[in-house]
Amino acid sequence: MKFGLQLGYWGAQPPVNVGELLTVAEEVGFDAVFAAESWGSDAFTPLAWWGSRTERVRLGTSVAQLSARTPTAAAMAALTLDHLSGGRAILGLGVSGPQVVEGWYGQPFAQPLKRTREYVDIVRKVLAREAPVTNEGPHYPLPYVSESGLGKPLKSIVHPLRADLPIWLGAEGPRNVAQTAEIADGWLAIYYAPRLADTYNAWLDEGFARPTARRTRETFEIAASAQVVITDNPAAEIERMRWISALYIGGMGAPELNFHAQVYRRMGYGAEVDEISRLFQAGRKAEAAAVVPDELITDTAIFGDEAHVRKRLREWEDAGVTMMLISVSDVDQLRRIAPLVER
Repeated sequence: MKFGLQLGYWGAQPPVNVGELLTVAEEVGFDAVFAAESWGSDAFTPLAWWGSRTERVRLGTSVAQLSARTPTAAAMAALTLDHLSGGRAILGLGVSGPQVVEGWYGQPFAQPLKRTREYVDIVRKVLAREAPVTNEGPHYPLPYVSESGLGKPLKSIVHPLRADLPIWLGAEGPRNVAQTAEIADGWLAIYYAPRLADTYNAWLDEGFARPTARRTRETFEIAASAQVVITDNPAAEIERMRWISALYIGGMGAPELNFHAQVYRRMGYGAEVDEISRLFQAGRKAEAAAVVPDELITDTAIFGDEAHVRKRLREWEDAGVTMMLISVSDVDQLRRIAPLVER
């Protein structure tokens, strides 16, 4: 199992110590660095800027949101980054949710699975550069049919460095995970709980078994995002995560369609999710955080001394995870975590 560094997306201001983190991550053997986007900083620019000071780590988006750019624009960004980095780009894509897609990007959210399949197919056509890119739609028709009728199928001016540039997908539900195993090269898993590995593997196996599957389990990557902190005070980390968990369960999505909340329902926390959501949406955020049980947090995060962290990392690896994608704020944690997985 490998380590990836998750830079995430920015808060009110850019983070201040990313350059140092990247230098140390590459030095201690991290395999990849990822950047995310929501409705502020984008995912590609930080990788191009900060990634220019690296030589070995792969540079991935986790995730670039489908509705933020057309499929051809995403392919352009990915192939450009791939050339600049010498073939180290990973294009991680995800659908986000209706509040962001329709409220921020002004695009329809309907049929996310079909849109994802069509989007990925177009990106692969651009990267293959075998013919001018066409697509019948219905979501991304190329060329676009207008009254002028002047749209023309085109091939990328730039020859992509790799036709097989890896595409990973962020997915949470069973149908989405199965489709990811079918059409993608990797799964960006959020809130991955090793005790549900049999469930996840059943979803993945459904996708691998399809006639059009690109990969087998042996060549497919599973990158699980998780909070991993070596500490003598795990209770303090759990308390910190209570607030973050309450935000994602109660506030990161519409009350009637919150994919993060659905993940925790599948883990068996339905009653807790209902209460957290009710309190958070009523503006009672502190009370919502207080309702979050310790077990909900420790199912998907690792806090403890080095022996405990090593043991829990092995559980993730035994469950099939090929990369732990972790957020780390200081170089001391990077140096302490790196030796805990034998490579």
